[in-house]
Order: sequence, then structure tokens, then C-alpha cells
Amino acid sequence: MFNRRKALIAAMVVAVAAACSPSAMAQDKSITVFAAASLKNAVDDINAAFTKATNIKAVASYAASSALMKQIEEGAPADVFASADLEWMDYGSQKKVIRDDTRVNLLGNRLVLIAPKDSKINNVSIVRGFDLAGLIGDGRITTGDVRSVPVGKYAKAALEYLGVWASVERKFAMVENVRAALTLVARGEAVLGIVYETDAKVEPNVKVVGAFPNESHPEIVYPVALTVTAKPEAAQYLAFLRSQAAKTVFEQYGFTYLIRPAS
Repeated sequence: MFNRRKALIAAMVVAVAAACSPSAMAQDKSITVFAAASLKNAVDDINAAFTKATNIKAVASYAASSALMKQIEEGAPADVFASADLEWMDYGSQKKVIRDDTRVNLLGNRLVLIAPKDSKINNVSIVRGFDLAGLIGDGRITTGDVRSVPVGKYAKAALEYLGVWASVERKFAMVENVRAALTLVARGEAVLGIVYETDAKVEPNVKVVGAFPNESHPEIVYPVALTVTAKPEAAQYLAFLRSQAAKTVFEQYGFTYLIRPAS
């Protein structure tokens, strides 16, 4: 009986030691990434690759950049913030919730007009004064909320530049983020949508019918940075985003990689 008890205690000691080993502790490490909704597919792949390479689990929360930054401002435990525009990163800087010394403008994108895959609308020439209202007819056009969501702000700026915003303003179904707009078009619940080119690439039930001129809206830039409460492991994640491996993933999804990879 004594020997059995002694053996059991020894086994428990070994188990505890194994649980406290560096490899086991590494597996328990995790970081939280707050990323713009349009980054979902690419960041999901990058997180998996990062975890495989480092044994640090990367958990992502996706939403509009505006919503994510407001959550960070209110104390949400994010380690990394990836925004779909410069303004919300600037806001985070002003509120002193991100680390300016880690900030980098990582990605670019394009703004496109989409329609359901089986739509009769094709090859729209997006120029000054184009008849967007006529294309929409009695239906709806969708994008993110033009007051706060980056894709919506880009969309409104483009339509104002092209001189058609006033004619279509009341036809908009504004939603909480770009993926919600993508879904409305994919389901045929909106005649048209304004989203990023990368979103259209991952949704088989929509098609791109036109691209907005780059000069019609502010440049689409995705900055990333650590938050002021970031765990030490988050620095490794930011370094991974700057790697050749991350560049390859982002470009596969159609993003423009704006920096030279570090490795």
C-alpha cells in the first residue's frame, strides 16, 4: 500500500512538473487581436501560422474599426489593433490607448461596387455623374455606416467626389461593418454594395461590377499597433505581421502590402 501511494505521489509530481515546463507554459500563452472585419480571412490564416510557429495562441475579434477602438478605449483586453483606416488609429493615439512607437501602415485595399452574382448589372463605368440611382432603382444599396465605419466613410467620400451622393443617400442600407454589407448583397437583399475588393474575392455569391477611382476617396490604409496594455508576446505577433510569410498571406487575399518584409 505504501509503495502504491509513493508511486502515485511521484506520478503527480511528474505531471505537475510537465504542466509547468516551458513548452506547456508556452502553449498557455495567448494574445487578443482586434482587427477590422475585412481582415478576417487573412488574419485567421496568419493567426494559425503564428501559433504554429510560436506556440502563442492568437485569438481575433472582428468588427468595424470604430466599434473595436471604442471597446479598447473602454478597457477591452486587446493586445493588437488593426484598423481599416488611419482615423481610428489616430483616435486611439489621441486617447493614449495604443503605443505610437509600434504603429505601422501595413496594408492597402481598393473600393469596389458589387452586385449579387446573378444580377443583370455588369461593367459599371464609375465616373463623375454616373447614374447610380438608376442602377439601384427601387432597391437598396448597402455599405458600412458612413458616419463611423471606414468602408462607409470611404464610400461617401467617393460618391460626393463623383457628384452622386445626394441622389442615392436615401437609398442606402447602412450596416455595422463591411462583412454585413457583403452578406446583404450575397443574399440578394441589396441591389448593390460598396465594399473592399478583398471582401468581394472571398464571397462567391457576389461579383464586382465596378471599381472606384483611387482619387475619389482617401487612400485606403490599414495601420496596426500594439495597445498600451499589450502582453509582451504581442511584440512577436507584430513582428510576424511584418514577415515574408504574412506578406504572402495578405497578398493571396488581394491586399497590397505596403512595407518591405523584415524577413
